[in-house]
Amino acid sequence: MENKEINSLSPLVWAYLGDAVFELMVRAHLVRQGWQKLEDLHRQTTALVNAGAQADLLQSLHGFLSVDEEDLVRRGRNMKSQVPKNISMGEYRLSTGFEALLGYLYLSGKQERLAEIFAYLLEVRGHEK
Repeated sequence: MENKEINSLSPLVWAYLGDAVFELMVRAHLVRQGWQKLEDLHRQTTALVNAGAQADLLQSLHGFLSVDEEDLVRRGRNMKSQVPKNISMGEYRLSTGFEALLGYLYLSGKQERLAEIFAYLLEVRGHEK
């Protein structure tokens, strides 16, 4: 997609796609790390792919993202949407911003930057690459 087309989409659409992108990245990482039992894979995945964890991950990116990337996060974070009952509005908004960034980068064909962000998060969170 061209940037004009991507920018015409709602940041909630970016977040929708970003959620799937992040889950796939987490699942692929766990499989590469040797996790094989489905129960363990599911438990490890859901520990990272949830609004609270994603809000924390976004805060870990402070200072790592470019000004443009921070703007994408802000656009996603500020969108009005239904907030699930099991999470605070603040955490949900941060999570949406995180997912919007990933979705935008994916649509823009910036897989290398996605990989850099994911590797950075693994490093600061103490996971092996």
